[in-house]
Amino acid sequence: MNTAFLLLPDFALILLGTGLRRWMHLGDHFWGGVEKLVYFIFFPALLLHAMLRAHLDFSSAAPVILTAAASLITGMLLSFSPRLIASVRGETSELNPLVFASLFQCGFRFNSYIGLAVAGMLFGTPGIALMGLILGVCVPWVNVTAVWMLARHAEAGVFKELLRNPLIWGTLLGLLLNIAGFTAPAPAQNFLGRLADASIALGLLAVGAALRLDRQKQLSSYGLATWYLLVKLIAMPLTAIIVGHFLGLSGLNYAIVVLFSGLPTASSAFILATRMGGDGNSVAWQISAGTLLSMLTIPALAVYLTEI
Repeated sequence: MNTAFLLLPDFALILLGTGLRRWMHLGDHFWGGVEKLVYFIFFPALLLHAMLRAHLDFSSAAPVILTAAASLITGMLLSFSPRLIASVRGETSELNPLVFASLFQCGFRFNSYIGLAVAGMLFGTPGIALMGLILGVCVPWVNVTAVWMLARHAEAGVFKELLRNPLIWGTLLGLLLNIAGFTAPAPAQNFLGRLADASIALGLLAVGAALRLDRQKQLSSYGLATWYLLVKLIAMPLTAIIVGHFLGLSGLNYAIVVLFSGLPTASSAFILATRMGGDGNSVAWQISAGTLLSMLTIPALAVYLTEI
């Protein structure tokens, strides 16, 4: 239970972000600026700082990535299953394609902010570095899949976004410097450290400010919403637990990949659905509900991982 209590400050920051947006009336422009600052400056600095300081065991990276991939594949297949079931039953006309395409991504996309915060709180710099490695590999894959479902002919746009993704570049640069044995000068390490310290608090405040449980005007898709919550918060981490055990993972590697698989859906899913003409209201509700429920499921996973 001590492990679960360690995560209370992180989830308290999320709730504080929700309260600040509600009570201080800072507006969308302010919070949008905070999220851009975290996304383009603070989190890449956090990843680079962690990668430079960590001693990564690349020999064990393959089973970690395979476990993360198995979890994502499970999420994608289960997310697509409502469409298959409706097709078999001849009920495709009753399943709103726009709602389905928007919610599909909620079954496997993950919140990097929460992932890095939890990894850092529980495992420090090695946890952040390993989580960053998983994120760097998985972010392009899930983004392409999400866009493909929303708009079959929009792939060119997503590849442009992937090339500009700062989390990928921060991870890649950190990995290359780590492999080269580069040691940053003390002033550079302190500078990156200051940015890294600010990233977690501001990132979690931004997550909280984005919560919207009142966005879903009509819920003919309550069944779909419940299904995607179960897929994201239960089925994916359970897959990681089983596959990771089968592949012989243990310690930090096992813990981080299981926690990665149990992360709630990223707020970027709402942005993507809205920009591509999807059902943003349903996605916003899904993200918010999943984030709040993860305040129970992630500590439960953390407790399980410390007891095995």
